[in-house]
Amino acid sequence: MANRINKVNFHCVTNNTAHRTIEITRKQLIVRRGQPFLLTLEMVQPFSVRDTLLLTVETGSAPSERHGTRSQFGNPSAKYTSDAKAIWKYEIDRSAVLERGIVALSVTPPTDAPVGKYSLSAMTHGETRNLGTLVVLFNPWCSDDWVYLPDDRERQEYVMNEEGTVYTGTSHYIGSQPWIFGQFEEEMVDICLKILDANLKHRKDPAGDTSARCNPVYVSRVISAMVNSNDDKGVLVGRWDGNYNDGCSPTCWTSSVSILQRWFQNRCYPVKYGQCWVFAAVMCTVMRFFGIPCRVVTNFQSAHDSNNSLTIDEYYDDYGVRSKEASESVWNFHVWVEGWMKRPYLMKGGIYDGWQVLDPTPQEKSEGVFCCGPAPVNAILRGDTDVKYDVPFVYAEVNADIVKWMISTNGSKKKMYTDSMSVGQSISTKAVDSWKRVDITDSYKHREGSAEERAIFKRAVRMNSKEGQGDIEEAPQYVEMKIKEETKAINGQDIKLRLKLSSKDHTNKVLSVRVNAQAMRYNGNPADNILNKVQHVTLLSGQDVAIPIQIPFADYSKYMVNYDSIKVSAVASDSDEYYQTETNITLEQPVISMKVLYPVHVNHEMTLEVEFKNPLNERLRNCSLTVIGCGLFKSDYIQSDLGEVEPKATLKLKITTTPYRAGLKTVVADFDCSSFRDIKSSCIVDVKP
Repeated sequence: MANRINKVNFHCVTNNTAHRTIEITRKQLIVRRGQPFLLTLEMVQPFSVRDTLLLTVETGSAPSERHGTRSQFGNPSAKYTSDAKAIWKYEIDRSAVLERGIVALSVTPPTDAPVGKYSLSAMTHGETRNLGTLVVLFNPWCSDDWVYLPDDRERQEYVMNEEGTVYTGTSHYIGSQPWIFGQFEEEMVDICLKILDANLKHRKDPAGDTSARCNPVYVSRVISAMVNSNDDKGVLVGRWDGNYNDGCSPTCWTSSVSILQRWFQNRCYPVKYGQCWVFAAVMCTVMRFFGIPCRVVTNFQSAHDSNNSLTIDEYYDDYGVRSKEASESVWNFHVWVEGWMKRPYLMKGGIYDGWQVLDPTPQEKSEGVFCCGPAPVNAILRGDTDVKYDVPFVYAEVNADIVKWMISTNGSKKKMYTDSMSVGQSISTKAVDSWKRVDITDSYKHREGSAEERAIFKRAVRMNSKEGQGDIEEAPQYVEMKIKEETKAINGQDIKLRLKLSSKDHTNKVLSVRVNAQAMRYNGNPADNILNKVQHVTLLSGQDVAIPIQIPFADYSKYMVNYDSIKVSAVASDSDEYYQTETNITLEQPVISMKVLYPVHVNHEMTLEVEFKNPLNERLRNCSLTVIGCGLFKSDYIQSDLGEVEPKATLKLKITTTPYRAGLKTVVADFDCSSFRDIKSSCIVDVKP
């Protein structure tokens, strides 16, 4: 009589704990490449090591050993063809009791196994039985995996942390938004696997796509394309024109989970709407789920170079007013992600291994698809614009030169000057084990204005083989202009600035100074004019002149609910010479406070108090509050019927929920109303067992 399998034990809790996937689920086996897991088969008869026991794993619709999507292994030893990939193995575990038919196996997925969902079957003496399914992920704890990250603190931050910060604002007004990544919420298994299966490459070549999932470079590129919906049934629709009536404003989101759930539950219909920080945060969630170390990065003064010239042209009229939307622009900030992986096919020595820029925001096509990267950060630093993928575009984002032009009323164009210092400021990410901001600009470029930075810029232009401003000679600037704050710019108060003009030569000048303030979208596109002011000043040789600038709250308030910043620019003219300066102002918003009222225990109701004080002398209308937190709320808590808040009054709310996971958790709140747009706040909740 053949020895049959009577019972199977996947040891989900034990294995998932060892493979650091227990936060996802206790019900399904989820393992990491290159690390063994325990599988126990209870046979009807005693078992011998000489008995036949062949295991087979398969993934995808057309599994094959040649593609690495099928592996049969065990006893008798399988004979593999020379082109077989991703060979699995097992050993009899020491916990086995063979004389009682308890066959405990230590099964190891290879480090080149494609990630995804596998079926597992066993054959004993000619009888085959389906044992169940398991999910295989990348393994940043395994030194042979391409995503191996040596530092355990960094693994905890860039793989395991479900909460983080996204930096926004401007280089002089850096703000932060709390964000819930939520990569270990249980439904993420089905959602993230669906993202891979819904991509265009899978629909065209399912076998090849599934096989290529062994490579984190390939997988991250697919995720970059799938987070936006421009080419496929991707997750998010991008929109920047302010018209979000048929969806959600990008500023309202606080969690990737909410977005990914909507996409999955609506049969992969793209969610409306996202902008760069939303795209990046969602991609970070999916990358961390699959086990690719990932962090969200913000580049302030980020250039969008549409023609690969590594320069940006900006046009002004003689009032200092920026022209309307252009194909090239400098964004107040732009957000992408970095993924950690090896790039062995690029160059020996591993100089391009490590952090790679990946950008899911649909800006330009890469090999015919709206995606970007992975671009090695070290290639950007070195100016190696011939390296895959999309290094020229990212290099321009952090180090392009801006050429500023004056357009006269007759349409003629005159170059004012070239700004080689402004692009790529305060490149930021969240610190490991901390809520502090870390400046990583030095990993992208050498110090601005240094001989090394200029040399690499010229080299990048040459390697990119495009017409560009690789060797720009600066005309001398005889007047230096700077705009500085007199007081902190707070939403609800007048903005007070000072324009300082300094003479840099030995002649007196009579200058016509035009000051302009424009409401701006964060992507560098101007919207409405707020202020125009003209003044004539005499600037004596070697002297300074100061001009006060005031923008009343009454003048800017109606614009700043829908726009992101105020660009204040000044143009001074002296006969045929023009001098220009500008600053971007992001307004400081009022604060939401949150606190937990009592000690919190898992599976017991908790109470959270939210408080907001109206700082204005006007009534706030259409008030709503959204609260979310991993392990605290199964879905978004939304209260949209808060009514109105009287001038200078305080709104207080108590919210109850039942935590379902223990540990330190972050709760994030978003308050929206007629005068303030999506104010964010967060607090830490210590959920005891």
